[in-house]
Amino acid sequence: MPASGCDSAGELPAVPADAEITDVLEAALLIAGEPLDEARLARLFDPPLPSAALRPLLEALALAWKPRRVELVRVASGWRFQGRPGLQRHLDRLAPEKPPRYSRAVMETLAIIAYRQPVTRGDIEAIRGVAVSTNVIKTLEDRQWIESIGHRDTPGRPALYATTPSFLDDLGLASLSELPPLADLDSSHLMEIPDVPSTTAETQPVLETPLAGSDSAAEPGAAADRGEPAAPAAQTLH
Repeated sequence: MPASGCDSAGELPAVPADAEITDVLEAALLIAGEPLDEARLARLFDPPLPSAALRPLLEALALAWKPRRVELVRVASGWRFQGRPGLQRHLDRLAPEKPPRYSRAVMETLAIIAYRQPVTRGDIEAIRGVAVSTNVIKTLEDRQWIESIGHRDTPGRPALYATTPSFLDDLGLASLSELPPLADLDSSHLMEIPDVPSTTAETQPVLETPLAGSDSAAEPGAAADRGEPAAPAAQTLH
């Protein structure tokens, strides 16, 4: 029997040239329909390509696509092809259903988790000044934007919430460090956010909602206007 990893003549398998590797990477990313991380891309080859060899080829491929209206970008879950912003109004017609619309409570809660994570429900209530509805947390979990990553070691062991890679993917970001500064956030009170983008669609950063204290804690009656109960007066962080 030939040695493992060798062909019938006992020779090591030929290492594909960079051009061939790039062609394989390009084809895999174009047909995947989802971001592919470097570990999965490396396993397209036998033996798997080391990261030190793979990353420069992906960066070169992204550069080669720059003149086109479709671009290769790295997001939290890996690499993907997506359409440039100028195409979005046309690509939206592929899925004409109206994107979901989220309430101010949902977007404020998401923003607090994104910028202060990990946080507990009590932390969020202390910042917003109103009680956090279970439906708000469930909406964000169902959308796969947040998840419980553990429990704080305090009485009651409240769940700690953080954002997910899917959250960053939907914003077209590779890491939390790419979130816009708080000072740059819009004060829009309702936001429409599309479903997960396809390989030819791009979602721009959309955390356009004020953080705590910007209105719900400062404006009398704000909680009542939204039908949310006010948080306890002597709120403590859990």
